[in-house]
Amino acid sequence: MKLKIRRYRWSDLDTVLTLHQICLAQVGLVPGDGVYYDDDFPHIQEIYLACGGDFLVGEIDSRVMAMGGLKPVDTCTAEICRLRVHPDFQRRGFGEAMLVTLQQRAVELGFERVRGDTTLNQEAALALYARHGWRELSRHKVGRLVVVNVEKLLTPGVPLDR
Repeated sequence: MKLKIRRYRWSDLDTVLTLHQICLAQVGLVPGDGVYYDDDFPHIQEIYLACGGDFLVGEIDSRVMAMGGLKPVDTCTAEICRLRVHPDFQRRGFGEAMLVTLQQRAVELGFERVRGDTTLNQEAALALYARHGWRELSRHKVGRLVVVNVEKLLTPGVPLDR
């Protein structure tokens, strides 16, 4: 089974929103918890693509099963967000493929660092970031959840597979 990564298209909107909802529900995140939000989905073009970032989807047999966004924070920093893999396809390296591709895309776009956040109960995401050299910046509590902020410095020309 091969993951084909490509740029988001407007026609993907309903699919990526549903994927987002499924993945967050899997780890116990729900609307109103202070962490869960989805208001950026109708604005992917403006928030990610039109301002110097990117939004990618991963397809398996022509069906979107993974996604991730690269949102500029400033001229040096981009945020990797919306990194999701459908639960039926997790633990097969697809999240890793999406993360590495987003990191490579950040370098291509001229960013020097990437940042992101996840919650303490998303252990697989924390482990993925750690395996790829991300470091924890801080933690803060939002309602009953602990949000972990992470960062990775990017070096052009250095492989991003670790």
